[in-house]
Amino acid sequence: MVNQQQGLDMPINIKTIKHSLCACAVASAIVPSTLLAAEAKGNDSATSEMDVIQVTSRHRTESIQNVPIAITAFSEQEIEDMGIERASDFIAMTPNMSISETQNAGTSFITIRGLSQVRNGESPIAVSVDGVLQISPNQFNQELFDIAQIEILKGPQGALYGRNAIGGAINITTRMPTEETMGYIETDIGNGGLKSITGAISGSLSDDFLYRLTASKKDFDGLIDNVYLDEKVDFQEDTNLRGRFIWNISDSFTADLRLAQGKTEGGAVNYVYQPLFGINDADDTSVQIESNNLGYNERDIQSLALKLDWQLEDLTVSFITASDSLEEILGGEQFPFSRANSANSPFGENNLDGTQTQYLDVNSTSYELRFSSNDDEDLRWIAGVYHLQTERYLSTTTGLDLGLGLPVIKTEPLGPDSISPTLTFNADDNDNKAYAAFVQFNYRFDEDNDLSIAGRYDMDKRSQINRSPVEFDANSGQIRDAEFKKFQPKISYTYTGIDNYSLYATYSQGFRSGGFNQNGVGEQASLIGVDGVSDLYKAEETTNYEAGLKALFPKQSTRFSASIFNTTIDNQHYFLFVGSLGAQVLTNVDEVKLIGGEFDFKTTIGESLDFYGSVGVTDSEIESFSLNPSDVGNEAPYVPEYTINLGLQYTAEWISGWQNMVTFDVNRIGEQYWDTGNSSARGNVDLANLRLGFNSDDGKWNVNLWAKNLFDTKYNAEWVLGGFAYPAANRTYGIELRWNME
Repeated sequence: MVNQQQGLDMPINIKTIKHSLCACAVASAIVPSTLLAAEAKGNDSATSEMDVIQVTSRHRTESIQNVPIAITAFSEQEIEDMGIERASDFIAMTPNMSISETQNAGTSFITIRGLSQVRNGESPIAVSVDGVLQISPNQFNQELFDIAQIEILKGPQGALYGRNAIGGAINITTRMPTEETMGYIETDIGNGGLKSITGAISGSLSDDFLYRLTASKKDFDGLIDNVYLDEKVDFQEDTNLRGRFIWNISDSFTADLRLAQGKTEGGAVNYVYQPLFGINDADDTSVQIESNNLGYNERDIQSLALKLDWQLEDLTVSFITASDSLEEILGGEQFPFSRANSANSPFGENNLDGTQTQYLDVNSTSYELRFSSNDDEDLRWIAGVYHLQTERYLSTTTGLDLGLGLPVIKTEPLGPDSISPTLTFNADDNDNKAYAAFVQFNYRFDEDNDLSIAGRYDMDKRSQINRSPVEFDANSGQIRDAEFKKFQPKISYTYTGIDNYSLYATYSQGFRSGGFNQNGVGEQASLIGVDGVSDLYKAEETTNYEAGLKALFPKQSTRFSASIFNTTIDNQHYFLFVGSLGAQVLTNVDEVKLIGGEFDFKTTIGESLDFYGSVGVTDSEIESFSLNPSDVGNEAPYVPEYTINLGLQYTAEWISGWQNMVTFDVNRIGEQYWDTGNSSARGNVDLANLRLGFNSDDGKWNVNLWAKNLFDTKYNAEWVLGGFAYPAANRTYGIELRWNME
């Protein structure tokens, strides 16, 4: 068996980490007054020695130090210095957060504080780009370019961001247009045939009309081999265009228009089935991909968003509307992903080892009307209403593998004379309507005490029509309706009466909508002895208690934060594959308990060395599970026991006229299970990244040498109960050249 721990040798006891993290939080909260006296409260002028990050997580600009939310934020400069280009880059540096990139471009499983995304389900986080929520988890995993700031909010944020923000939210802000003409061109060349180019230009067409145009193109030949076909399977081609336009119609009225289009093509469904080789182990990476078909994936995303702000004397009125569309199709080998076709399948002639496809088409329109008080009042408030209309079509198929290649199937099955006659065809049309009303009050009692009360009522109406042809499904044409609704409250108290410290406590609730499984699957599962599976899975709800502190010592150029949380999940969503029915279903784990905490810091030593890091711990336990009572007491699936990130950044002038920067960080993802039975654990995963930069003193040129997964750690990005493994990305490295026009 291949040993996945080729990186760091860091033996760690999880109980020691938990105790140490709690000790850090408690010790930080009771720092003796003699230490606090070292920083006078009136020393505001010293804050220039360490930038205070401003965030917009509560829909108004505030210092991150005073927001009663555990937030990890990355500024524009940090995004550039750390080479953040994909979601996995910033997630690796966020405590208690992980991501599994698997199957296809639109599939990634995020876990945040023990709340996880499951296959065919909604994300546990809300993702906002320039104030507009994404409509589908298949939008999330895109290339990040021309980004001004990224904020990750941990804990239920439903009162602020609505349904599905059950574990947190990600707030991404793109760069604003500028009055002066400026821009850049950046190119990357790396191993695996990597070639990419990104460019932007910004300026003004008049005193009142600003623009910013951005484009990116990436080609990657791949690094992971299909040993049977002798081809790379992780190839990708990605193209993006984006435009942002600001029109200052008057001194009090502004329009912000954003247009975006992206297309991704690449490989997909690159699984291996370990039991064919006598293996069933989430840690094993010895089985190589050898399917006789090369999987494919195409994704197209279009987005249009308009935000209108009208500044009145005592409040701001904002209207936001957006239209989004996403179309994605994938095809690949069917279980058991062997080099055989249907005729010579290891399970018998025309028994499995065929082809499979999936097609997704999503279109949505959203509207939000928001009223916000001025920021400088003791009583600050936000109130508004929201509506989302979503149309979603999904089809999944299996077919015979005749050795003629993979089919492309969207809405119609293929006949017996095709390259891959369709054996199963499941399809449904979904018409979803979401409504919400929200309000948030922040009251500053005095300079040291602030109370925040927020609430949002969400109603999610879902209607589904079975679009499977009647020859494939006797329930063809059946209509199902369901409604999910909940009031999500949030109460926070912040105390800033201790010099340099901010203490907070929060109570919050969140929910993630339920949905439909395949028609009749509950009855079919019951007939074969699998009880607890239903045609309708319930909404997931959380209740969270949290306390934390944030500290900033400007003279020492040091900041840190710590938080602890206690979360109860009711009806946690869980993916289940019923093999004998060939059914992929979502069911509910009745109750899961999550207890944990985080600690993160950044400090500057001297004038040239920054040291940063974080640790997150989540202790998860299944407390009730009617489907499999024997799993009670086990750890929840997809939840790492802990995450650790440590990094340093050293700046020096080795060459006259150039500033040199070395950035090195390491990341450990703790042991995690993939199913409620805890059948097999993936052990600790250690990853390291290195970046060496040369920046000209005039600011025009940047050259960076970079490597991700520096030690080429081998591990499985995903493991599905039964021995289905998906290999993680190999080491990548390259050189990046950037020219800035000012």
